[in-house]
Amino acid sequence: MSDDEYNEEEEYGDEGGDDQYGYDQDAEGGDGGYDGGDDDGYNGGDYRGYDYDQGDEGEQEEQEEPEPEEPEYDDYEEEPPEEPEEEPEAGYDEAEERGYLNQEDDEDEGPIVEEQAVAASTNAEEPGGGGGSGGAGFGSIVRGALDGFGGSNFGDIMGSISQIAGGQGGLTNIMSSGGMESMVERMIGSAAHRFLNINPETGAILGAIAGDIIFNLGGRGNSLTTIGKVVLENLISGKYRRDVHPFVPPVPTPGATTFGLNFEQERQKCLQNKTLFEDPEFPATDRSIYYKNAPDRDVEWKRPGQIVDDAQLIVGEKSRFDVKQGALGDCWLLAAVANLTLRDELFYRVVPPDQSFTDNYAGIFHFQFWRYGKWIDVVIDDRLPTVNGRLYYMHSQSHNVFWSALLEKAYAKLYGSYENLEGGTTAEALEDFTGGLTEFYNLRKTDKSTILAMMIRGFQMGSLFGCSIDADPHQKEAPLENGLVRGHAYSITALHTVQGPHGETPLIRIRNPWGNSKEWNGAWSDGSPEWNYIDSAKREELGVNFSNDGEFWMSFDDFYTNFMEMEVCNMSAAIMNEISEMTGVEVSEHQAHRWEEKAEDGEWSTQRGTAGGCANNPDSYARNPQFGTYFVVTEDSVEQDGKCTVIVAVLQKYRREMRTVGKDSLPIGFAVYPAESASQPASADYLLGRKPTARTKVFINMREVTCRFRVPAGNYIIVPCTFEPGCDGEFLLRIYVNGKLQASRLQ
Repeated sequence: MSDDEYNEEEEYGDEGGDDQYGYDQDAEGGDGGYDGGDDDGYNGGDYRGYDYDQGDEGEQEEQEEPEPEEPEYDDYEEEPPEEPEEEPEAGYDEAEERGYLNQEDDEDEGPIVEEQAVAASTNAEEPGGGGGSGGAGFGSIVRGALDGFGGSNFGDIMGSISQIAGGQGGLTNIMSSGGMESMVERMIGSAAHRFLNINPETGAILGAIAGDIIFNLGGRGNSLTTIGKVVLENLISGKYRRDVHPFVPPVPTPGATTFGLNFEQERQKCLQNKTLFEDPEFPATDRSIYYKNAPDRDVEWKRPGQIVDDAQLIVGEKSRFDVKQGALGDCWLLAAVANLTLRDELFYRVVPPDQSFTDNYAGIFHFQFWRYGKWIDVVIDDRLPTVNGRLYYMHSQSHNVFWSALLEKAYAKLYGSYENLEGGTTAEALEDFTGGLTEFYNLRKTDKSTILAMMIRGFQMGSLFGCSIDADPHQKEAPLENGLVRGHAYSITALHTVQGPHGETPLIRIRNPWGNSKEWNGAWSDGSPEWNYIDSAKREELGVNFSNDGEFWMSFDDFYTNFMEMEVCNMSAAIMNEISEMTGVEVSEHQAHRWEEKAEDGEWSTQRGTAGGCANNPDSYARNPQFGTYFVVTEDSVEQDGKCTVIVAVLQKYRREMRTVGKDSLPIGFAVYPAESASQPASADYLLGRKPTARTKVFINMREVTCRFRVPAGNYIIVPCTFEPGCDGEFLLRIYVNGKLQASRLQ
């Protein structure tokens, strides 16, 4: 795609007609939902900064790589239905979706209604409550977040987390990104495991064939953490069997046959025949690297044992520093991978520990990803693109660790080629790694105390975070004077509090996946004078390291002021249940809150008459797929007003992988309507004659759109749709609720 093709995002306005109605927000509810009220002006959506990445700047002697192309995202605003003569049914709140809007159009919008914090009632009377993050205002935010998260029942999980080594039971430990991992590892470590099939000291598989010796490629065994050893034992002993499907490419590589490869079968064949595996689905050829724009360097495919003498897949002390960007514009992916390294219980779901460069090594590896509601196993060989004997794409800081490079290759296979990974959002990768559901927050339109409260609760619930600054339409990866980079994806890896020069200060730890000197240079940056107020023991506890590694600290105030978008990947009950099954520990018992999830597949089809377009098309709108839902507030709900907090997401399938055949993402959205029955589809008159309870504010050509809202228990109908009628596509509807729910397809 040409640079001319990828420029600024277009926003499409109304086609005329009645005034649009917007969605105002009242005080945040007990679990982060928002009640809505009417607003005369339609505020539109927000445009989110995307990864327009130019690759790793690397060492000084390395030549800069060409800038990748920018993906284009278009917003479409839907005409509202005409106002019914009678008022719509009372009792239903309208909610604002954190949409996406071209920044240049912000000045023309109506007044922006700021969201209020969890602790709005106390913040209003305390200094800093509405904008500052220190002193009493910060304390009230924390109290509000804890109350909203679990109230008095929150003590169990806090007691576990406060026992993390070196902790004093304070907020520092509560908000540590590694808190959930440390808690899980401590519980698992105290459980009785016999390690019948692996060496309990090293994690080596007992009785395995020494593949590194057979093929004379050197290599070192894995060094697994406690969780890794337990997961490996449960895998090879049969205690844990994951419901995983073989990967079948939607667009087979030209000249290749689609096999649906089975990792164990292929590995055993290679070991018996003493041959190294060569992937027939993703061959070591140019077509696996690109489909349109060839690299300007001569690429040679090499196995890790041909690059270094001591190749190792997983090291026990793996860290976010194992992730460095190469020549590919996929910093959005690297930001998610860096988050994955902080959570062993999530890492080993993606990188199975039953593989290494020694035990049963045969040049074959596998990685597991969540794909449109199912977990799939992507099998690859270990031939990697190199230039002058060095890895061309993702690599580790220590050049002999290869899990990150192989994971990137498996992800490239998942989507068709390395080039298909150019440009994206951290949310995509976080969901593919976890099966979670991601929400977006526009920091320009969300109150500061709300963002801090959401971060506190998110870290408590094991959520993963990313952030970005909107791209400069005239310059890709534009550097700023403060050291940050526009149009670039970052990962948020921790939230801590310290006693700084201005009192209690929440600090954010952020990582740039470039892994170099491109870091924040303001207050609390590497070597800044603010650190003189923190003693060496505290700095060591926080893991503060003043080096050009891409990681830096900044105050929450500076984070809120300088970044524009934040992504939060929520974990459902199903995720926590699988972690419990995988590790043998009931992690969910230590959570004060869990999301219940339902998912339904759907399709917009011109052939079946279900591609009706948005409500601007009254003759066809009701023919879109409709889904009936019923929400129930449970007895143990933290909600005090009888309402449910709901997150709805519509994810369109196969669009990134279909780039090779010219199919890009469709502009999509959805609306939620109150209903008397959740078992019958609604008529056109019904849908067009009332305001939705909630809806996406704009239609946008992204993989997924989401909306969070709060409603009374009852029946609702969800209508996902494309902006224009006659657009074919498959999608996945997901619903998260902090209660119980039923959901089914009505057509």
